[in-house]
Amino acid sequence: MKPINLYDLDLDELTAFVVSLGEPAYRARQLWQWLYQHAVADFDAMTNLSKSLRQKLATRATLHTFEQAMVQFSSDNQTKKVLFRLADGQFIETVLMRYEKRRTICISTQAGCAMGCVFCATGQMGFMRNLSVAEIVAQVVWFARELAETGEHVSNVVMMGMGEPLHNYDNTVKALDCLTDADGLNLGARKITISTVGLVPAMRRYADEQRQTPLAVSLHAATDAERDKLIPVNRRWNIAALMETCAYVIEQTGRRLTFEWALIQNENDTLEQADALGRLVQGMLCHVNLIPLNPTQGYGGGPSSRSNVEAFQARLAEYGVSSTVRVRRGIDIQAGCGQLRDRAILEAQQGKQLSS
Repeated sequence: MKPINLYDLDLDELTAFVVSLGEPAYRARQLWQWLYQHAVADFDAMTNLSKSLRQKLATRATLHTFEQAMVQFSSDNQTKKVLFRLADGQFIETVLMRYEKRRTICISTQAGCAMGCVFCATGQMGFMRNLSVAEIVAQVVWFARELAETGEHVSNVVMMGMGEPLHNYDNTVKALDCLTDADGLNLGARKITISTVGLVPAMRRYADEQRQTPLAVSLHAATDAERDKLIPVNRRWNIAALMETCAYVIEQTGRRLTFEWALIQNENDTLEQADALGRLVQGMLCHVNLIPLNPTQGYGGGPSSRSNVEAFQARLAEYGVSSTVRVRRGIDIQAGCGQLRDRAILEAQQGKQLSS
């Protein structure tokens, strides 16, 4: 029988599993705290559990999800990017970003991505598979364990790594529930952000569930003609449908929505696009994150100049639209999603060629 990965289970499922082992139900909450509050790497470290229970767990369960394949640090040592190898040989990337008062983890929800956004390294590689709940959660636990060694803790999580979180809806929201449980990592729901390119049905489902974790919509263009070129899913749910859904999300949740805008030199950083965006979101409870593009090998566009960024932001302000230019982290280590995975595969292929 294949061992059960305990990070795939919510607390109710974990309780049922513990009871199935012939143990009292209260042991499940103790086990849950070891998994999340203490982020232990093996069952022997769970010292308030009986030896017999630990032996049962070692036989019937596992905590292992992936192994570190490659790691990179930015030159300022504030960004760390890890490439994890999954059990089936797929790769995912996770990034730790240190800020003055925050320790933010950017996590993946899929191996690859089916959305095909042309400027994104993950979109360029295509879709391999969804991540399990354990594979999502374990990325946060991995860094929680590491940060604890220096007296730090995970303060924020952004689901902006590889994949489209709402395309892996059930596993994504179950992972959210595990990460926000009060007896676990106890992350505030509003300390986690889910990025989406605009999967309209999933966004509506999310709103109907009254979830308080904020959504960040990867908009990147304010006209269908421009967005069709950058975000292929726009051909299925165009900007009008997306904006109607965004309004619905705000109405149902009462939460401010964020729009992500990767500024591409002479592509979507023009004053015409700023005007179009200003008209599109004027009066909406929203905020715009302006992000100079992180270049990828598969896309010829480059990041906007500082003057273009400033002009774009100033024009948005004329419409009363608040915006922030995001601090670019990890540019020197190609921290954009998918880039380290591509490098690892290329190096592996080159190694095979050299050894053949």
